[in-house]
Amino acid sequence: MKPIEIDKVQDKLEHFKNKQIYIHLETTNGAYASHFNQDKYNVGAYIRNAKASYHQAKIVGDGKSFRVGLKMEIGWIYAEGLTDWEMLDSKLLMAGHDREGRLMVSLQISETPFSY
Repeated sequence: MKPIEIDKVQDKLEHFKNKQIYIHLETTNGAYASHFNQDKYNVGAYIRNAKASYHQAKIVGDGKSFRVGLKMEIGWIYAEGLTDWEMLDSKLLMAGHDREGRLMVSLQISETPFSY
């Protein structure tokens, strides 16, 4: 993966607009959160192959981390803390890593289901 470039990612987000897509969205602070500090809680969320369609997409950020919002007919999907991206087999893959390179958030968009 490479660091997010807003214009390039925005262009890829526009490609998927108004199409039936599959979403992978994952957040985690991983097991490392509670293993090294008993006062921290391990949290996460995971969804894979959720069918969706959005009519508006926007990426914003400060140059270090970014937020992507996908506006659907009756709601939103968003991911915050994204740092890296790539296109892989026509799938848009975005991820956020912490200072040690550990995965914190992932948002992936595809016109075909993700493997599971």
